[in-house]
Amino acid sequence: MSTIRMRISPAGDVLDVKALIRHPMETGNREDKSTGEKIPADYIETMSVEVNGENVMDANLSAGVSKNPYLNIKVPGKKGDEVKITWKSNTGDSDEATQAA
Repeated sequence: MSTIRMRISPAGDVLDVKALIRHPMETGNREDKSTGEKIPADYIETMSVEVNGENVMDANLSAGVSKNPYLNIKVPGKKGDEVKITWKSNTGDSDEATQAA
């Protein structure tokens, strides 16, 4: 199951893309309260959005972004276009989701 949930609203020649990504976004500075050990850093470093295979957005994120990041962007497109969101973390994990508008 994907970590990305999307909702896309077409309005003329613009797509309003809303996405919620389930991710802990750990900074590496917190300690586990039960063991006292540091929780390793685990955060999304890069994210991209494509519409019909054409890249419309690239983002570089950091540990400063909150848990379960929310993305809301407006991109060129119309009803029926395919939107794909991809992310990669500092630990090598990644995910992608594709949805028609």
